[in-house]
Amino acid sequence: MKLQQLRYICEVAATELNVSHAANNLFISQAGVSKQIRLLEDELGIEIFTRSGKHLTQITPAGQDILNIAHEVLRQVENIKQVGEEYSNPYSGKLTIATTHTQARYKLPPVISEFRQRYPDVSLHVRQGTPQQIAQMAATGQADFAIATEAMEHFSNLILLPCYHWNRSVVVPKNHPLTKLPQLSLEAIAQYPIVTYVFGFTGRSQLDDAFSQHGLTPKVVFTATDADVIKTYVKLGMGVGIIAHMAYEAQIDTDLVALDVSHLFASSTTKIAFRKGMWLRSFMFDFMAAFAPHLTRARVEAAILAETTEEREQIFAKVELPVL
Repeated sequence: MKLQQLRYICEVAATELNVSHAANNLFISQAGVSKQIRLLEDELGIEIFTRSGKHLTQITPAGQDILNIAHEVLRQVENIKQVGEEYSNPYSGKLTIATTHTQARYKLPPVISEFRQRYPDVSLHVRQGTPQQIAQMAATGQADFAIATEAMEHFSNLILLPCYHWNRSVVVPKNHPLTKLPQLSLEAIAQYPIVTYVFGFTGRSQLDDAFSQHGLTPKVVFTATDADVIKTYVKLGMGVGIIAHMAYEAQIDTDLVALDVSHLFASSTTKIAFRKGMWLRSFMFDFMAAFAPHLTRARVEAAILAETTEEREQIFAKVELPVL
């Protein structure tokens, strides 16, 4: 049995049994992948995949058990490499962050700038996607960290750490009727077409819940994953924008007015997540502390050792998270 064979079966499973795609991702021939899978199956005396002609059709029950173990073996191999790199060259390496547009555009720039100054030899990669995609990247090892507000709690192999609370602003053109009100209400907002995030992005579910609890059905006429796009269409007069407060930049968005609606919507919490069992480099601890200063190495290590979500939450129960 060889490590490369384990890599091959994991990649084939990850590409939905498409051997051609797996071979391309592994930079080897399709015949080479097929041959090594056959050799592994012959050695084990079982089939990992069922076949119809030359095509793989599904993973066998035994194959699924083998894949689960293979993933863990490969994760531990990666941890061994990380340990070696930590002690041989602690200031170089690679860090991949999966996150949403809002985080990448508004929260991460100063953090990454500071991190790059301290670790110029660490290669940084930011991958954007939906919260579900982001969580999946972290859960499967395609990213070291996932940073998002929603969806990550559905992945049991992720450790979630709270970073900060945030709320929303309503953005409208200057002299819009809503700017004349002494205080906004959901009823007043619901009278206008609404431009906001796609469901599942940036706390959108809490926004919908707030209207629903008041028996209101907002007329959402346009949705996007990008706050800059939302603001563009508000400027065009398409409707009232509802965005994360951090996404309003007074010096740039001079033709828009941001109205506080923190009294109307429950705050959301952005979290950073990483895989259970992942060996963290020193620069990874430093990145988390730069992103959320209360995420000290001691607290993060305590969260890693916690056996349940409840124990992990207790570690941060008395921490006053910043509000953006």
